[in-house]
Amino acid sequence: MWAQPTEEITLPVSNTYDAENRRHAASWPLMKRLARNYLRPQIWRVVSAMFWMAVAAGTTGALAKLMEPIIDEIFQAKNQAMLVPVAAGVMLAFVFRGIATYAHSVQMNHAGQAIVAAIQRQLYGHLLKADLAFFHANAAGQLVSRLTNDVNVMRFAVAEVLTSSFKSALTLAILVAVMFYQDWLLALIAFMAFPAAAVFVARLGKRLRRVSYNTQAELGNFSTILNQTFQGARHVKAYGMEAYEEARASGIIERLFRLNHKGFRVSAMSAPVTEFLSGAAIVTVIVYGGLQVISGDRTAGALFSFITAFLLAYEPMKRMARLNGQLQAAFAAAERVFAILDTAPAVVDRPGARPLAVASADLRFQDVHFSYGTEKGALHGLSLEVPAGRTVALVGPSGAGKSTILNLIPRFYDVGQGSVSIGGVDVRDVTLRSLRANIALVSQEVALFDDTVRANIAYGRKGAADAEIEEAAKAAAAHDFIMALPQGYETRIGEFGVKLSGGQRQRIAIARAMLRNAPILLLDEATSALDTESERLVQDALRRLQRGRTTLVIAHRLSTIVDADRIYVIEAGRVGEAGTHAELLRRGGTYARLWALQSGGEPSADRLAG
Repeated sequence: MWAQPTEEITLPVSNTYDAENRRHAASWPLMKRLARNYLRPQIWRVVSAMFWMAVAAGTTGALAKLMEPIIDEIFQAKNQAMLVPVAAGVMLAFVFRGIATYAHSVQMNHAGQAIVAAIQRQLYGHLLKADLAFFHANAAGQLVSRLTNDVNVMRFAVAEVLTSSFKSALTLAILVAVMFYQDWLLALIAFMAFPAAAVFVARLGKRLRRVSYNTQAELGNFSTILNQTFQGARHVKAYGMEAYEEARASGIIERLFRLNHKGFRVSAMSAPVTEFLSGAAIVTVIVYGGLQVISGDRTAGALFSFITAFLLAYEPMKRMARLNGQLQAAFAAAERVFAILDTAPAVVDRPGARPLAVASADLRFQDVHFSYGTEKGALHGLSLEVPAGRTVALVGPSGAGKSTILNLIPRFYDVGQGSVSIGGVDVRDVTLRSLRANIALVSQEVALFDDTVRANIAYGRKGAADAEIEEAAKAAAAHDFIMALPQGYETRIGEFGVKLSGGQRQRIAIARAMLRNAPILLLDEATSALDTESERLVQDALRRLQRGRTTLVIAHRLSTIVDADRIYVIEAGRVGEAGTHAELLRRGGTYARLWALQSGGEPSADRLAG
């Protein structure tokens, strides 16, 4: 198993909103970043959508203006000649508004979905390049939540909010123009209370952003619990922990309920304010405008046109008030997504890194110091060598640093001091892609995917021929059991290979390593969890895999590494002993004691002679 940090590594990816230590990221920079990186590629589609929004807004203003001739010319003057033109104008306005609404909705939805896809591709690609430490410090459920929940909230911000805000603002501007055209003084009276409403809505937005941030964090926690519970369903049932897991999930569901309800309650607070102000404004318009109509200073049609424009403007005003809260939720999601995108991996190609050309696949650790970010280091001046084409084993107590040594070879982590070299070349001076292309890994925790047997063996080597895949399976003693599966090599093996036994999974992993045909082989307790029969089959396959390769083995069962060319006993991050199996037994040190414990007694003369 690859070593994990003994203490959590803190990375700049926050899951809670701390009002004291963490201020709101400015909305304007977030908007600029969204527009620059994701909206710009869709700019012509957005421009087209805005054109149709303008058409829809213009037809709404035309409907308000058409109320004047309807009242004055048709209802009051009873001018029959105006009936058909006015009715046709109203019909055309509705037709064009319907077409325009459809066009801009489709265009903006396309742009929004394209933006979601772009963000998800970038975020997923960034996560794949992240350090192993990043995944140890961040739960998988949290990362999945940011790829799904947060990104979809951002889609709403960029597409829906942009659509509604632009269309609403344009519609409002046209309707206000109609109202000022009818009576500028009455229009001023009607709108003078709305700046106060805007300030109130802006304050609500700050509260909504905080609530939305915490809601997204809880959704990530919920995803984490679901992921862990479903993956560990066997253990949940075995230990009778269903009630505990249900209570744990219920706690998060309750917090999500409270946060969602609080967010809705805060958002809904804008409704009574806008309703009151709108009611006061319309009453003022009716009283003042009615007096003008009674005195003969205004026609009934002009007043009705003004009132129609105001009522039509009321809906986009309400939408814009609601959009502020929705926009703040999207900014909270954007903060969480950009926090990941802005977390640069520490393990990257150095400037001028060159491809690794393996002439001699010898491994060398020279005075290596390493720490997982804690005060207590994992390795302390460790030096060891694995000659090319030879097999070297690492043994020792848990936590001694064996898996850390393996992690440093493919640069899952970088050394703090000292160097790790292959063929005399520091692994930090070559490209990551070429370095890892020369390494094959078989570990206790086999990484199999919910795909076919064929795809799992071919994983890591694109374009492998079927004959090569089957040859690798035969060498790994896997071909026979594969052919006994329902669809042979095309059988899907389930998540993590749950449809296979432990020994079968290991042999699939060995076949994958054989197909990769890398000069360096890392074996991390590859047989520790197997029964005797499975271990025998896997060991036979591993011996075939090790031929001609530089192999570094971690083993707890010392019987599996007695034939190793050299054995290093790792103790507290240092090399305690080194030698062959026989040499270490003769010394009577740590290795001899471990051998005695596993073989059931003190080393005998016969064993020492061996």
